[in-house]
Amino acid sequence: METQGASVVITHHVLDGKEAEYEKWLEQIVPLTRHSKGFIDHQIVRPIPHLTFIYTVIIRFDTIENLKKWMESDDRKRLIEKANPFFRKNDNYKIKSGLDFLFETENETKVPVRWKQFLVTWSAIYPLSLLIPLLLLPFLRLLKIPVNHYFDGLLISGCIVFLMVFAVMPNYTKMIRKWLFR
Repeated sequence: METQGASVVITHHVLDGKEAEYEKWLEQIVPLTRHSKGFIDHQIVRPIPHLTFIYTVIIRFDTIENLKKWMESDDRKRLIEKANPFFRKNDNYKIKSGLDFLFETENETKVPVRWKQFLVTWSAIYPLSLLIPLLLLPFLRLLKIPVNHYFDGLLISGCIVFLMVFAVMPNYTKMIRKWLFR
């Protein structure tokens, strides 16, 4: 039977001047995370220097059980204690199965039915998949970056995922909240 997997979105509000120490700490925790049972992948969204201070870490595991084991492990707890002096706020995370975190709002704790998640995600990704290449590819060629299907695809998909997670879905789900959670 196919599993949906599980994701955790971790936010760390790092104190000014502690970014280098936090980055060094990441070099310790990331390899441990990678070697945890059921680990699939991770993504670190770093803050914009001199503008933001929040690191967002998204980690995916094959099952919610394996993800919870890692999040509650002694190794992680020890490393979080070590990093606490770098944080403005405590370690904050939310565990979700599949892509549920894209549909979460501040006021809504339940998750919409899967078919609505499918329609909303598709209707958001489709225009982005048409628009982002039209904007990004000419910019890459202007920078004299040679055509490379794999590199172009990597940047295009990265831009789409970034926009989906941080811009499109939070606003889109607010806009259609009544229908989505009905």
